[in-house]
Amino acid sequence: MSALSLRLPESIHRHIREIAKKEGVSINQFISSAVSEKVSALMTEDYLINRAKRAKKKDFRKILTKVPNRKPIHGDEV
Repeated sequence: MSALSLRLPESIHRHIREIAKKEGVSINQFISSAVSEKVSALMTEDYLINRAKRAKKKDFRKILTKVPNRKPIHGDEV
């Protein structure tokens, strides 16, 4: 594990402290979790963008032909 010195505005530090206390975790655990979630989101976005570049409209249309033609479930109309 590595250490990181981080400067935050007092207002953000106060919010982090309050949330961490409410969640029952240390500030370090809270920040580590928050950064992990952000990294995961960015990596997922990159993966989806790269995956979409490999997509073929022909294959997509072929998959769509397998979708049954029926009315949407109530609440899914819009």
